[in-house]
Amino acid sequence: MKELPQDVVIYIFVMLPVKSLLRFKCTCKTFCHIIKSSTFINLHLNHTTNFNDELVLLKRSFETDEYKFYKSILSFLFAKEDYDFKPISPDVEIPHLTTTAACVCHRLIGPCNGLIVLTDSLTTIVFNPATLKYRLIPPCPFGIPRGFRRSISGIGFGFDSDANDYKVVRLSEVYKEPCDKEMKVDIYDFSVDSWRELLGQDVPFVFWFPCAEILYKRNFHWFAFADVVVILCFDMNTEKFHNMGMPDACHFDDGKCYGLVILFKCMTLICYPDPKPSSPTEKLTDIWIMKEYGEKESWMKRCSIRLLPESPLAVWKDEILLLHSKMGHLMAYDLNSNEVQELDLHGYPESLRIIIYRESLTAIPRNNDCIELQNFRCN
Repeated sequence: MKELPQDVVIYIFVMLPVKSLLRFKCTCKTFCHIIKSSTFINLHLNHTTNFNDELVLLKRSFETDEYKFYKSILSFLFAKEDYDFKPISPDVEIPHLTTTAACVCHRLIGPCNGLIVLTDSLTTIVFNPATLKYRLIPPCPFGIPRGFRRSISGIGFGFDSDANDYKVVRLSEVYKEPCDKEMKVDIYDFSVDSWRELLGQDVPFVFWFPCAEILYKRNFHWFAFADVVVILCFDMNTEKFHNMGMPDACHFDDGKCYGLVILFKCMTLICYPDPKPSSPTEKLTDIWIMKEYGEKESWMKRCSIRLLPESPLAVWKDEILLLHSKMGHLMAYDLNSNEVQELDLHGYPESLRIIIYRESLTAIPRNNDCIELQNFRCN
């Protein structure tokens, strides 16, 4: 290998999985220097990939026998064909987050350059699922006036390419009376390891569904209500909010819930029956694709499918809609064949979350070496 030109070594390395690269990094200083360089990390991240490189990160919780405590774990899954998901590494237990029944409100956000955020709204973890390294984000120091209450309604995570900085965005409702609320926006900058308030913008009230927070084209997205239901967008570079219109057929009175996914590299909206009612509904689940990002007129209905009320979680390989059932089972719906299959993966009802990701060498952002990086421990 010493006789190979460096560009040939890089060409070979860029095609290798992260685990192999981490081993090579320990073999000699030259390899270590190449693999740790930001240039190589970006090359590896942006290397042309296909669906075979897509992995599934599954978060789920389980009730323990000890005083109604709940244990949450992450599973790292892969399947070559159909939906026969197999673990690529052992499950890991999630530390620091709430261990109560509020585990159903955990958020799994990303990926952004291979990094993912996991939060219970109060505690936030950023981690790389390929290296299993993570760090805690310091709690937001900004309080609220005495006698007021705060409700965290939205969390976002993304990369500011102008400032070369990662950011966490927190949207919260502050109120004394439920009918008199104001939205507050706080931003955590990784480059300076601190929070700041974002002022001077009117932000509509955000509401949350299990598959409702997504990063796409440097914008983070939530659902919000501004006289009508809209998709609220936040530009990570300019830090400006704007509203994106929904299809005219989707409105607050339709009694449906909403999800956002990426399908055929396009922003995709899923309008599905509310899974909460006790009796099954005959309403259809509609899937809309936005052909031209940001153009309301470009929404196109791809299909309507008849499913018992289940909550969508993600789309895998542009053809498999992953959902969780009322009983907490992971289900797969084939968008081409219309087949539905219950998978041998389950958790506490409503606790399942999924992120589709590709492995990367992206380092956990921190502004100095004093910020501790930790490793997830196997379950």
